[in-house]
Amino acid sequence: MDAKQQRVLCIEDDRFIGEMYVRALNQAGYLVDWVLSGNDGLAAAKSKDYDYILLDIMLPEKKGNEVIEELRGEKDLIPNAKVLILTNFDEDDKAREALQQKVEAYLIKADITPRKLLEIIKEL
Repeated sequence: MDAKQQRVLCIEDDRFIGEMYVRALNQAGYLVDWVLSGNDGLAAAKSKDYDYILLDIMLPEKKGNEVIEELRGEKDLIPNAKVLILTNFDEDDKAREALQQKVEAYLIKADITPRKLLEIIKEL
């Protein structure tokens, strides 16, 4: 599928990182919505069909793991979206494994450049 038709929701409260992701994705032709809190991210994810959701763990109001639990808990509310966790918060192994069951990628921000992020999205 052409990137120009694909929608990305970026749920990231760090303005520097969020702007970096949004700029790279826009330049690659993706349509990007960016929100700064877990509650706004949850509302946005439920309101539109996204192809990809970039989800930070440490967010104001509602943490990323709570957001994904609501979106992919008992019923998958986002069956067409591929979710990428992007975090600097290193979870314990058990928590990370539980999260990895519900997402397509679990990435540590320090290891991910915008170019690498675009490559991972294309691979998915």
